[in-house]
Amino acid sequence: MLVAMVPLPIEAPLTTSVVVCAYTEARWDELTCSLASLAAQTRPAHEVILVIDHNPALFARCRESFGHVCVVENSNAQGLSGARNTGVETSTGDVVAFIDEDAMAAPDWLEVLASLYHSDDVLGAGGSISPQWVATKPPWFPDEFLWVVGCTYRGLPEVATPIRNLIGCNMSIRRRVLDEVGGFRIGRVGALSIGQENDETEICVRMHERFPDGVIIYDPRARVINHRVPAGRTAASYFAKRCLSEGISKSRLSKVVGNAAGLSSERTYVSKTLPLGAARGVLDAVRGRPAAILQSVAIVVGLTITASGFVYGRLRMLLGLDRQAAPAT
Repeated sequence: MLVAMVPLPIEAPLTTSVVVCAYTEARWDELTCSLASLAAQTRPAHEVILVIDHNPALFARCRESFGHVCVVENSNAQGLSGARNTGVETSTGDVVAFIDEDAMAAPDWLEVLASLYHSDDVLGAGGSISPQWVATKPPWFPDEFLWVVGCTYRGLPEVATPIRNLIGCNMSIRRRVLDEVGGFRIGRVGALSIGQENDETEICVRMHERFPDGVIIYDPRARVINHRVPAGRTAASYFAKRCLSEGISKSRLSKVVGNAAGLSSERTYVSKTLPLGAARGVLDAVRGRPAAILQSVAIVVGLTITASGFVYGRLRMLLGLDRQAAPAT
């Protein structure tokens, strides 16, 4: 007796929507290169959504120039959070990936990201970001502080590893998770609000709280390349200002999500990564690279300024001078 063989259903692969947010025509060339890199992926995106943040002239220009992508206006409050949420609301893919408009994706970026969603426990995934220095990288600039220019810094894992939070220029999150946790919440209101650099930290903390058994994976093989670093961001004054801003932002973020979640990664960074980096600079100087000592000095100065910003932010909250600690909803 012949028995009919019923084929097992084949699970469809996850689809990935890519969201790019732009707000200024000053980055037109970088935006063009970014979109071109997305069109050249070994694993094509389900869709590419370009969100224009309250700039009608830029929106019109993009609609005319980029017919191969979905160009929409930010329908939410002005700022990166609102623009990202507009992209999520427009998307139809199972996973939503985010990349900055002044960076490019390596050809296999989406392919590597997709491979990281190997189980339902994976809530999000991201990877490394390498800088493109418009001017020469200063000899004093330590790799431990590349987060100052929005790039992967020394101390992050060198293999695929679960982490607390992703970096916004190279991250992806399951669409159902974004819907469940309510999207991005932090909006920049004034110079001393929680910085946009902590937007992804805050949402990742909420993801962990909502799905305690889930993981967020960082894999350096998922590469975003040529993240543009303008000449102005190589100045010592910018370095100091950015460190101060980060300290203030972290004080406010920890107020929102709690010290345990808000500072968990930073404790390891301060207790291990920075001391090793400072010692490395001293040893390299002894071994015949005198300029390396400048990096050790920059690590100490950067840590001091960041810590001062954190203390300053806490004092403002304790004195009732800071009423922007809660994220925008």
